Amino acid sequence: MSPQPRPTRVVLVTGPSGAGRSTAINVLEDLGFEAIDNIPLRMIPRLFEGEPLTHPLALGIDVRNRDFSLARLLELHDSLLFQTEGNATLLYLDCRPDVLLRRYSETRRRHPLAQDETPEIGIAREIELLRPVERRADILIDTSHLSPHDLKGELHQWFADATSQKLAVALQSFSFKRGIPHGVDMVFDCRFLANPHWEPTLRAKTGLDAEVQEFVAQDSRLPTFLTKISDMLTFLLPEVDREGKTHVSIAIGCTGGQHRSVVVTEQVARTLAEQGWRVSIGHKELARRGIAPSGNTVVPDIGGTAE
Repeated sequence: MSPQPRPTRVVLVTGPSGAGRSTAINVLEDLGFEAIDNIPLRMIPRLFEGEPLTHPLALGIDVRNRDFSLARLLELHDSLLFQTEGNATLLYLDCRPDVLLRRYSETRRRHPLAQDETPEIGIAREIELLRPVERRADILIDTSHLSPHDLKGELHQWFADATSQKLAVALQSFSFKRGIPHGVDMVFDCRFLANPHWEPTLRAKTGLDAEVQEFVAQDSRLPTFLTKISDMLTFLLPEVDREGKTHVSIAIGCTGGQHRSVVVTEQVARTLAEQGWRVSIGHKELARRGIAPSGNTVVPDIGGTAE
């Protein structure tokens, strides 16, 4: 008999309004959870009907939902604990009343439990309403002194191992004649390598063609260049991952974006995939000419292990 799949992990995210629930939901989604915010409690059991779920779930619970009740939420937690064989987590985001009041003052929003009253009244009312949930919480995070970045780091410590999600690394080749792409984190320049453009038989080809790859590989400086890029990224990517980022973009350019940068991008991508990173490739100039897909393509998992 084949082993039964492990039950899907479920995280119920709640806490007083303004404590950071939306931020937490977004972070969990970046970590690979299927995230649904403000879901009515009566709808949650339906998520487990039919085919087994393939991703862990992060469900934002808000007191503003019409069907919210304290008893129903606690019963739901008990039910999910049984259904997932103990793999259901109640995450409670707490925050001091004075900090919540300051956040409401900054956003000029009305409190959902005090539409016609002052925010102080709504905050006190909600904290008291959720007191039993706070006591039941499996994980309690006080966000009073946490920035969104700090909260992200806390959640990574608790939930990063819940999915197989790793830092996503996007590489793209580009043409310096058209400018450095916007929004990239790192840029490498390979214009010093021998240029296939000056070989008449290679001019119309691209770095995806074997002939161009062989020509660029004949440059004795290429192995050293690739080694130095690999060494730098081997150091940087784990640090970026630990910082809590979910995506890093690397651009590699040459004069026309057709030959050398394409070759180097393909080789760097393969090296990173062999190390176990989730890697995608885009060739900006080739896509502009209709030679390559306009979006990034994922490099197949070669079976390495990232740190």
